[in-house]
Amino acid sequence: MAGRQRGMGYLRVQDGLVSDLRSAEENSVRESPEYVRTSLAAAITLGFVQGRFFRDAKLYCLNLLLTYADGCVGRCAYCGLSRTRESNRSGREQSFIRVDWPTFKMDDIINRMDSDLCSHVERVCVSMITHRKALGDTLSIVRRLRDKTDAISALITPTTVDKDWLLEAKEAGADKVGIAIDATTPELFDKLRGRGVSGPHRWERYWRTAEEAVQIFGRHNVGIHLIVGLGETEEQMIETIQMAYDIGALTHLFSFFPEQGSLMHQHKQPPIGSYRRVQLARYLVNKGMSSADKMKFDKDGKVVDFGISENALDNAINSGLPVVISGCSTKKMENACNRPFSDSTPYQAYVGELRNFPFTPDERDVVIVKKQLWDYSERPPRVWSEDVSCED
Repeated sequence: MAGRQRGMGYLRVQDGLVSDLRSAEENSVRESPEYVRTSLAAAITLGFVQGRFFRDAKLYCLNLLLTYADGCVGRCAYCGLSRTRESNRSGREQSFIRVDWPTFKMDDIINRMDSDLCSHVERVCVSMITHRKALGDTLSIVRRLRDKTDAISALITPTTVDKDWLLEAKEAGADKVGIAIDATTPELFDKLRGRGVSGPHRWERYWRTAEEAVQIFGRHNVGIHLIVGLGETEEQMIETIQMAYDIGALTHLFSFFPEQGSLMHQHKQPPIGSYRRVQLARYLVNKGMSSADKMKFDKDGKVVDFGISENALDNAINSGLPVVISGCSTKKMENACNRPFSDSTPYQAYVGELRNFPFTPDERDVVIVKKQLWDYSERPPRVWSEDVSCED
């Protein structure tokens, strides 16, 4: 079939391949641990789907997602996998983080990890969903992967795990843990993930698990996922980033992007200026260069002072590193889990609003980032690059 532009910063040139896969799924049960879903970026990297990334970005971490016919029991208001989502697609076919996650056999994935296609890949992440079988299946998949790599992250669901399971995960071969707390305050968490949506998740349980994970895996080997733009202020987000850092965890930052059919499908993305300021604050906190209590905020909770000298601030911004996607590292690469274009469209990237850079920004990118950092408007310009025109 003819190629067409799709959501994640790449061109899909064989849509028929994915359609054929879906047709096959309808005739058989494809569940974990024998099968997993992969991000479309991983499917391209593994050679299952043909495509290319905007600006020749590369994926350095294969993201694998457990899959079951009855799906995730979570009811999170913003999530593509939520039980509350309205869709004409089955749970195993739902898009997630903006894009399709096709299903493949673990045997095929492991075989392709040995090929030249994956010679640049640094890490694998195994993501649980809230499901009764996920505990054992996650361990099974991690054990299979450790023969191929010693860099395995487990993105876990604290609602179902305990400290003993964390010990088992480490023994199985996981060297890092991710915990998607997502919402920044207890009130937001309960509203969007817990009692407010009749969901199973609880704020206290998530943070207790984060502390236990740090005890078992060590400082800075636990990543707390937070989503900017769920209704919090910049000050509240930065205080939570600091809270994670204080217990020994780093923060992996996402910009909210509405999932079609979810309870929050009409909720807007945060202004790019707000996201840039939180990115910079996260970088400074996680590098030990500043802290939330040193920063200053206006009456609306927006950052106006980052708590470090002007020279140090300029050096950090000019490096471009604060806006590089934050994810699990390896011995050779910081932010090896780089999730290309997971929370912005190709169009946004084209006009200068690439939310998380999957590569180090160049000088022109940094010029745009500087403009965005100090933009406090709720409706910023649609186009930041002078080389790009935009028609309504």
